[in-house]
Amino acid sequence: QVQLVESGGGLVQPGGSLRLSCAASGSIFSFYGMAWYRQVPGKQREWVAGITSGGTTNYADSVKGRFTISRDNAKNTVYLQMNSLKPEDTAVYYCNAGSSRPIFASWGQGTQVTVSS
Repeated sequence: QVQLVESGGGLVQPGGSLRLSCAASGSIFSFYGMAWYRQVPGKQREWVAGITSGGTTNYADSVKGRFTISRDNAKNTVYLQMNSLKPEDTAVYYCNAGSSRPIFASWGQGTQVTVSS
């Protein structure tokens, strides 16, 4: 099974930007669609953005126009560029294989994003 390690979170003011990274182990990364999810305490994990193995992207309405998902198959890494951040974007962000539904049952540790003044 591919292992996923998220990084890049932090504390940012409203309107600011962050770029998250998800590094995947394994040589078959390029065959998988990938997606970012987020979760706040007491709520279900929600899908944020996905990218297919061919590079087609999709976004949740709440982040459309502000977030950009991309991938670098040579580095086995998927990114989430987050601009114009809002306090409601505060969550732990996770990645998983599958562009619209998670493939792997186990999740990484996630990376905390906090948007606050």
